Amino acid sequence: MRAHLTSVCPSAEVDAFQHLPSSVVAFARELSARDLLTAHSHRRGQLLYAVEGVMQVRTPQGVWLVPPLRALWVPPQVEHEILMLTRVSMRTLYIDEAQGRELGAQCRLLEVSVLLRELILALLAEPREYAPRSRAGHVAELILSELARAPAIPVAIPWPRDRRLQAICEAILEDPGRQFSLADWAGMGGASVRTVIRLFPKETGLQFRHWVQQVHLSEALVRLARGDAVGVVAQALGYRSQSAFSNMFRKALRSSPNHYHPRQDKRRITLAAQ
Repeated sequence: MRAHLTSVCPSAEVDAFQHLPSSVVAFARELSARDLLTAHSHRRGQLLYAVEGVMQVRTPQGVWLVPPLRALWVPPQVEHEILMLTRVSMRTLYIDEAQGRELGAQCRLLEVSVLLRELILALLAEPREYAPRSRAGHVAELILSELARAPAIPVAIPWPRDRRLQAICEAILEDPGRQFSLADWAGMGGASVRTVIRLFPKETGLQFRHWVQQVHLSEALVRLARGDAVGVVAQALGYRSQSAFSNMFRKALRSSPNHYHPRQDKRRITLAAQ
């Protein structure tokens, strides 16, 4: 997955408006598949969101897959890199440090409501520097209000520091549905099974099988967002049956896989318009 990437520097324009008085600043950028925004950080917090395409975001602590209709909150000064897994239409927000404190000091995957999506697009049409009582100022206030109530999705892939474990983790990310035994995975990292069992909780806070489950959940969210049927997702991830996959998904996220399918989002849009 990390081979044949095109390194892209973060936009100099972004640096220019980190010091604006505006509480929320919107920014749009089009990127190609395999583009990699190299490691960087911002003075402001960032809501990474794309109206189209899938991003993989990495920090020293973890990895997140961000499909459309979801967004990743990245707190101020957190170093991160962003890999475009497909062509991406990025529509991101930069939120000043004071306002961003309410969103937390850790990266979080959030659901993007219909209203929040439209507010982001509306702010993009406004000047980046605006008065608090202007139209842009009111849109920014609404954005902060929607973000405060946005449901967090408890999916994250903690990243180890041990190079042997990193090799195993990279291989699993590359092919999440591969049906290897723990011994097979351990061999790919040049480690023993005992070493993997011992180090995974120490390095990631999760047992190996629970770490793999987080990868499966992340991949499932991406596949569901692009419209794949639940049975197709279950098969791609190596589950014996659709019900086995759905049970795992419900237990982890407390909702069914269909909740994250575009059909449900279209239904919510239709209901919101009525």
